[in-house]
Amino acid sequence: MRSLKLTAVALSLIGASLALAQTRQSERPDLDRTEEEVSIPKEAVAVLSPTKGNDVEGTLIFRQDGDILHVTGEVKGLEPGEHGFHIHEFGDLRDPDGKSAGGHFNPHGVAHGGPDDAEHHAGDLGNITANDRGVARVDKKAEGLKLHFVIGRAIVVHGGEDDFTSQPSGDAGPRVALGVIGFANVEHAKETRAE
Repeated sequence: MRSLKLTAVALSLIGASLALAQTRQSERPDLDRTEEEVSIPKEAVAVLSPTKGNDVEGTLIFRQDGDILHVTGEVKGLEPGEHGFHIHEFGDLRDPDGKSAGGHFNPHGVAHGGPDDAEHHAGDLGNITANDRGVARVDKKAEGLKLHFVIGRAIVVHGGEDDFTSQPSGDAGPRVALGVIGFANVEHAKETRAE
């Protein structure tokens, strides 16, 4: 009788495990589908907020165009001149100095460099240039970088110029503004452009 109960318990556990495994398997997204088979957003937005002690702000739009990630927008409140511009690992904006965003997005573990260098972090977008009014108009293209890899990460504007050689991050100075890259409300964007 005791062995019959143990057998029943064992079979119940096996059945429950199989059911759970089947449920978990069916909840997983199919990552092998092509872009034509799924609706992949082609646009994202980041609203830049200043770090503590800064007044830098802006809005950036990220658009996927084939193998190119195109970043456009405007950043205000900068000191005139060049400013490092990078995608960082995390969309974590908790620290007042922006350091909770981590380092540059670098999935391949390579050295820092300029966006045109053969070797550089995926998040190395170069510099943006602020005019004498402290406004930088952004128009950057990152070849080979896909929008879905940067959603949820932070875009960071630094206080100084990225020299493209200093390791690990180009010695671009403190983070003066950052924002999380998130899926864009495309309908809102269309309305805004029409105004």
